[in-house]
Amino acid sequence: MVSDAIELQVGGRSVRLSNPERVYFPELGLTKADLAEYYLSVGEGIVRALRERPCMLHRFPKGITEKKVHQKKVPVGGPDWLETVSVHFPRFERDVDELCVTELAHVIWAVQMSTVEFHPWNSRRSDVERPDEWRIDLDPGEHCDYQRVRQVAEVAHGVLDDLGATGWPKTSGGHGLHIYVRIAPEHEFGDVRRAALAFAREVQRRAPAQVSTTWWRKDRDPSAVFVDYNQNARDHTIAAAYSIRGNARATVSAPLTWAEIADAEPDDFTVRTMPDRFARLGDLHAGIDEAVFDITELLEWAERDEREGLSEPGEA
Repeated sequence: MVSDAIELQVGGRSVRLSNPERVYFPELGLTKADLAEYYLSVGEGIVRALRERPCMLHRFPKGITEKKVHQKKVPVGGPDWLETVSVHFPRFERDVDELCVTELAHVIWAVQMSTVEFHPWNSRRSDVERPDEWRIDLDPGEHCDYQRVRQVAEVAHGVLDDLGATGWPKTSGGHGLHIYVRIAPEHEFGDVRRAALAFAREVQRRAPAQVSTTWWRKDRDPSAVFVDYNQNARDHTIAAAYSIRGNARATVSAPLTWAEIADAEPDDFTVRTMPDRFARLGDLHAGIDEAVFDITELLEWAERDEREGLSEPGEA
């Protein structure tokens, strides 16, 4: 269905939304305008999650039942107030200008470009090569139920507490959980990944029957939770907090309190339920930038593991 364009006023900017009635989620009847209204409703949260980060856009030009486009390069012809950051890709010997969100109008512009999901880097444009976010991805195997994910999240929480690190959990929007830890941008990707692997191995030591750190999927226990340390490798991205996910249920990657994990279900958090939740609770990750953790101890764990013969798997 093609309909007339509308103009949205977003933070003092006018953002044109063409074909606002185009349906992106056919089972739910959610349109481009619905997606824009959702992101406006959680604006403070999505901007905090994306601020100053190179961002890959997952676009669905014909809706979520059709082909997805992974868009790194911002197309020519965007508004002059759009902000970008140049990222070098050694494999292709190319520099690419990726979207760099600093205000809500940038997010709504991306929705106009048929973006459903936002996948930011864990570094910022001030130093793209030094992450300021350590990401813990609890990825369930194909025969792993969500209760096990909850149990492993609590083990991870215990390790973080022992380290003196503050973790900020969220649903993945699928069947996993993510935990973010703010770190000082003092280390390159390789060391942050080494630290993440050392942490994953400690979680596995405390819950060996529930956790895997096995590199190859085919070799993992399908009933275990893989603590995916490789999400901290360069140019690996996962859906941001508050990002919609491109599934039939229109779930959202939703920040949680630790206390909520025991009872919350991933499908509780959708485009339709999150606006009211955000209005009641605000951004549960609002304090993340003030809770900076030093990964030195984790790097010492990594060195210990390496001395003991636990080699570091290669990058995917």
